[in-house]
Amino acid sequence: MSDLTTSEELAVGEETTVPAVDEALAQELVERARSEGVELVGPGGLLTDLTKTVLETALEVELDEHLGYPKHAVVGRNTGNSRNGTRSKTLLTEVGEVELEVPRDRDGVVRAEDRAQAPAADVGRR
Repeated sequence: MSDLTTSEELAVGEETTVPAVDEALAQELVERARSEGVELVGPGGLLTDLTKTVLETALEVELDEHLGYPKHAVVGRNTGNSRNGTRSKTLLTEVGEVELEVPRDRDGVVRAEDRAQAPAADVGRR
C-alpha cells in the first residue's frame, strides 16, 4: 500500500493515510507564534513565513535534483552547469504576498515557467 490516497480509495470509503503535516507540530508552531506575539497571517506572520520556508526549500531540493549534487558540494565544481545565486520573486497567495528567493542555475535550464505551480500559488504571482 502506498502513502498516497487515490480518488478510488476515497470513493470506497478507505481511511486516508497520515497527513503530510503533523497536527502536534502545527499546534506547537501556533503556540510559539502566539507566545512571541507573531500574527498568524500578513507580513511576518506565521503562515507567510512558513509558506516562504516550504517553497524555498522545495526549490532548493528541485535544483539539487536537477544539478545532481547538493548546495556547496565539492563534486559540483567545474561540472558545467552550477548554481548561480537567487532571484527575488513576489508570490501572491491566499495568505498574502510571499517574498521568495528562487535559486538559479548558470545555464538557466531550470526556470520558474517550467516549475509546477504550488497549490498556495494559485492566486497569482507578480
